[in-house]
Amino acid sequence: MTAERAIANETEALVREEQAHEAAENSKFGFIVFLLSESVIFISFFTGYFLYKTTVVDWYPPGVTGLETKDPAINTVVLVSSSFVIYVAERYLHDKKLWGFRLFLLATMAMGGYFLYGQAIEWRSLPFGFTTGLFGSLFYLLTGFHGLHVFTGILLQASMLVRSFVPGNYDSGFFGVEATSLFWHFVDVIWIILFVLIYVWQ
Repeated sequence: MTAERAIANETEALVREEQAHEAAENSKFGFIVFLLSESVIFISFFTGYFLYKTTVVDWYPPGVTGLETKDPAINTVVLVSSSFVIYVAERYLHDKKLWGFRLFLLATMAMGGYFLYGQAIEWRSLPFGFTTGLFGSLFYLLTGFHGLHVFTGILLQASMLVRSFVPGNYDSGFFGVEATSLFWHFVDVIWIILFVLIYVWQ
């Protein structure tokens, strides 16, 4: 009976492990589908911006000949660099070094916060608003929608940071952190495209 019980326990453990693996794979697939759906939304915006810019004669609002690029370029460097920082945080977590994970995750959040602050400063200094022509509407729609994603990414990182203080929370896997990191990389790639469309292509 003891041998039979041991075999039964081992079988149950294997079944649970297989179910956990399957659940993790389903979660990853679902998150990838979510990112693809977000990509479709942004691609629609990009396409609209491209079509209007190439067909509308008076593209910029009256008195505006272009956008200042220095500060947005700095913000871009900070945001894109944060992708490398969150990658380092993820590596520390995989190595079971929570102190490094927390430190670099906080740094990523700070860099994201700096980007949003810089964007807010830029918005306050612009000579046009959301209702100032087609360009003004698309500019605030695109940058604002992206900024919302940056803010969401910071909230996700804050959640992962809090969870790191729960004993044994990451012993069974890192899907939450991996998904948060992937979302952050997605946000950074989207911004690179936006920066080229709005600030470089003037």
